[in-house]
Amino acid sequence: MSIMKYIAILMCILGLTNCKSDSEVSNEINPPNIVLIMGDDMGFSDLGCYGGEIRTPVLDGLAAGGLRFSQFYNAARCCPTRASLMTGLYPQQAGVGHMVNDRGTPAYAGDLSHNAVTIAEALKGAGYATYLSGKWHITPYVIDNPDKSNWPRQRGFDKFFGMISGAGSFYDPRSLTDNNDYVAPRKGFYSTTDFTDYAIRCIDDHKSEKPFFMYLSYMAPHWPMHAPADEIAKYKGHYDKGWDQMRSDRYNRMKDMGLVGESWELTPRDSFVEAWSKDIPDQAWELANMETYAAMTTYMDMSIGRVVASLKANGMYENTLILFLQDNGACAEELDWIGERPTDTPTLGVNQLQTEMIPFKTRDGGLIKVMKDGWPGDPDGYTAYGRNWANASNTPFREYKHWVHEGGISSPLIAHWPDGINDKGAWRNEPSHLIDIMATCLDVGGATYPSTYNGHKITPLEGKSLVPAFANKSLEREAIYWEHEGNRAVRMGKWKIVSKASKQRSFLWDKVERLKLEDWELYDMDKDRTEMNDISESHREIVQQMADMWMVWAKRAGAIPRPT
Repeated sequence: MSIMKYIAILMCILGLTNCKSDSEVSNEINPPNIVLIMGDDMGFSDLGCYGGEIRTPVLDGLAAGGLRFSQFYNAARCCPTRASLMTGLYPQQAGVGHMVNDRGTPAYAGDLSHNAVTIAEALKGAGYATYLSGKWHITPYVIDNPDKSNWPRQRGFDKFFGMISGAGSFYDPRSLTDNNDYVAPRKGFYSTTDFTDYAIRCIDDHKSEKPFFMYLSYMAPHWPMHAPADEIAKYKGHYDKGWDQMRSDRYNRMKDMGLVGESWELTPRDSFVEAWSKDIPDQAWELANMETYAAMTTYMDMSIGRVVASLKANGMYENTLILFLQDNGACAEELDWIGERPTDTPTLGVNQLQTEMIPFKTRDGGLIKVMKDGWPGDPDGYTAYGRNWANASNTPFREYKHWVHEGGISSPLIAHWPDGINDKGAWRNEPSHLIDIMATCLDVGGATYPSTYNGHKITPLEGKSLVPAFANKSLEREAIYWEHEGNRAVRMGKWKIVSKASKQRSFLWDKVERLKLEDWELYDMDKDRTEMNDISESHREIVQQMADMWMVWAKRAGAIPRPT
């Protein structure tokens, strides 16, 4: 037994300090490495360990050796989620209440606030090395003379390779960046492969005794549906029974594993989704999209396996906290906003930068074909799997990315840490949120959340550390809040109120002190997490209380006044 551990145990016996487990004491002496991994645009039930049929053996193995959170929440959309994740604040407090365009208020500036501090900035104060590989997407993408003050290297990361912007071709992404400079992709580039390679290189090159924080932010399986042909071939015929059977099978598996309560009804098929039949238009194209989506997910899982292998090879695995989560629910977008595209644009040379989210041509001169004009998989196709499959990816919930019903905001969270988590393979049912990741990282890393940073006053941390939940203790919190594109929700204990914005119901939130009670739905999440039975009429006092709480939060966080 080390002298430090002996002293800590002796102090416990003498009552001079709070008693802690051996693992907690040892990890105060040796803070863990932290690897934070995010998938992009995945449904709640896509992973095998959350009921899916997609093959994800690496993540399933991490779940079996760690914990799965059943009620972890995101912010419904890519940019707000990433801003919240990086800062431990709600998106509006971090300056990214919507996307990366300035909508006229500090909460919707579309650029990471300097009144927020990133996980990387805070952990550096505790001696951590900090690395980022993958997608950033919390500052505007500007081609010429960009303001780099919110690029990763200026926000606490020692090394960065990835994308400043969001979506793009997996083979030829725009805004590809090496540290502080835009770069062209190498020949044969594929984002999942190259982002993984860079993360492994950072781990292999990390020779310091100090711990590291790695943020590995994948594009997969966000559209476009791009994957290596041999990986897609492994799913050939796998989805021939269609999306209805896929939903039913997932629902049954989720019930069997205890992830879905017995009283939770499977939501009806989305009204915009056709019943699966042999008469589905373009059936082969539809199936190819889902096969490619599954291949993208499995390939990401295989790539995470390479990262795990690197940790083991470097003797880091046992004392590394690995967290895996997703940025929002499944994406129902059909790319119908894309108009006519020119066919006479020049082909980019080997060293020219890609500046288009949807390239006009491949690097060898082939025209990029969008949605049903193209085919998923190869670089010249640019497709999305759309609402039909997204409805099944979000089994058993309602709605999608953008909305704050459960289908938009529910994310798997896997936590794996051999030295720090003893309850292997268990579920944790505490409602928790992205804002908790910063608090958790600082807790295990022995870091302090600053009140000021680089001369800026820092907004107080909103999240709660999940370390008590690792030990199966409850988290004490008032509520969790959402606002995105006018969609609003509050989760308080077992209660959730939610309101879906529509063109017929616009709210001048900065002009009123109370929202109309009829604007809210209320659900008992213990009995009805699929949000099938609105009980707001019979519990008006709860609705009123939570609606008032939302209004107080919205004013405090900057969601009011909300730009139109």
